Amino acid sequence: MHPDHTPQRAVEVHHPTPIPPPVIHPAPVGPVQPGTVPTVASIVLPDGRVVTGYAIDAVRPEPVTAKPAVSRTAVNVALGGVGFLAVCGGLLLLTSFIAALTAFIGQLIILAAVIFGGWIAVQVLGTSGHQGGTTVNIRRAVIKRNHFHG
Repeated sequence: MHPDHTPQRAVEVHHPTPIPPPVIHPAPVGPVQPGTVPTVASIVLPDGRVVTGYAIDAVRPEPVTAKPAVSRTAVNVALGGVGFLAVCGGLLLLTSFIAALTAFIGQLIILAAVIFGGWIAVQVLGTSGHQGGTTVNIRRAVIKRNHFHG
């Protein structure tokens, strides 16, 4: 629609209401006397001296607010969660320990095989003057199958 053909509406203008500033009364500057005059107390000490002063009321602590009751179910759920986390952590440590122990035993087996294999190799391939084992003298062998006698 064209702006010339739109009907005019009445416009209401709202003005905010100002809030008056708070009234501040200055506090009295002079000393203020208490409502009642405290009583003066005198005490005679065992050595005969007299101590005089005002009696002071004991300071009363503020009353302790009662703690809200904790639900028994909430306590059980919290303890169950702590227990579950402890069991999970223990199982994680146990599986890690078993894996490390398995790897250690495997290393020991490999080490034993290497040492034993080295000992066997030294025995078989050794070049010492004494040769162990069985010596077969083929020239003096008696072969019974073909009836050859040496």
